[in-house]
Amino acid sequence: MSNRPLHGGNLAWAAALAGCSPDAILDFSASINPLGPPESALLAIQAHLADLKVYPDPNYQNLRACLARIHDVPPEWILPGNGSAELLTWAGRDLSRFETIYLVTPAFGDYLRALNTFTTNLVKCPLVNAEWCSQVELGKQGDGQWYEKLPIPDFLPMGDRDRALLLNNPHNPTGVLFLRETILPVLDRFGLVVVDEAFMDFLPAEKEQSLISVVEKYPNLVILRSLTKFYSLPGLRLGYAIAHPDRLQRWQQWRDPWPVNVLAAAAACAVLEDRAFEQQTRHWLEEARNQLFVGLSQLPGLHPFPSAANFLLVQSSRSSSLIQEKLLKQSQILIRDCLSFPELGDRYFRVAVRSFSENQRLLEGLAAICEEMRG
Repeated sequence: MSNRPLHGGNLAWAAALAGCSPDAILDFSASINPLGPPESALLAIQAHLADLKVYPDPNYQNLRACLARIHDVPPEWILPGNGSAELLTWAGRDLSRFETIYLVTPAFGDYLRALNTFTTNLVKCPLVNAEWCSQVELGKQGDGQWYEKLPIPDFLPMGDRDRALLLNNPHNPTGVLFLRETILPVLDRFGLVVVDEAFMDFLPAEKEQSLISVVEKYPNLVILRSLTKFYSLPGLRLGYAIAHPDRLQRWQQWRDPWPVNVLAAAAACAVLEDRAFEQQTRHWLEEARNQLFVGLSQLPGLHPFPSAANFLLVQSSRSSSLIQEKLLKQSQILIRDCLSFPELGDRYFRVAVRSFSENQRLLEGLAAICEEMRG
């Protein structure tokens, strides 16, 4: 399987291996909401097609105002971007000014891309270890909400103003959710803390642990958000950063003009007000995630970990890349291997939570492969 992709969602690669068209692939590798895109986004795009003949507002005042209303922060504390990946690049440039950067691993591969773009002294802080696994096992014997009790790893250094930290919450690919109260003391220990909250939207208000409510108190805090995963709009490329205006003005000077197109900006304002889609997603996720978790737990050789997000990390007693290949060829289903996460390797894979019927199709495909590989 040459030219293995580093990210999920590479349907052209999967289709070539499966010997089918990309449209025939059922994609569990990209953690995108299967209920979208919402109708509100499509209607907004159609309504603003005429705006293609003019340049976007370089300051994105309307989009910033929409985001400011949702998060109750001043508009100047928000910077929209061409996906959170673009903003991660400028976060990487800011992080590179520090003597040492700490990264909680395993980590989203684009973090290394952004950090390696600039000269950095990177220290990896592994989350997945024997202690973590034991906490998972203890939690599974309790109320099943172990991830709400997992603090920021105590292996993080005390830090100082010459050090910086990059982490995501919920954590990808493990699904761990760090408590807000355990992250807050960390903000006083580093010169800059960048928290990627790309999957925080998937948590209901009573469980989410976002730091947006405290961002105005910490000029050294940057929060990255994505609108493409929850609203199933990855092709539009839309994310935003929330941070001190001085920092965001500096980022604005570094980047190309007009990074967000007019259709993406219009769709964003529409979906942010779409409460029906938000409620539909929350109702779907809790039940569908439980269905997938229980089903995976019953398959021999597979060990799923509880997750706060819309994906599950699965430990496998067999090669995940081999399982991935067999699933593609036999069932036209794509899962995310974890070979690009050096801390995990070929005995882990990640699957998105999809609809009940699609989850069942995955479980049946995996069951056939487990039986075949056991025989």
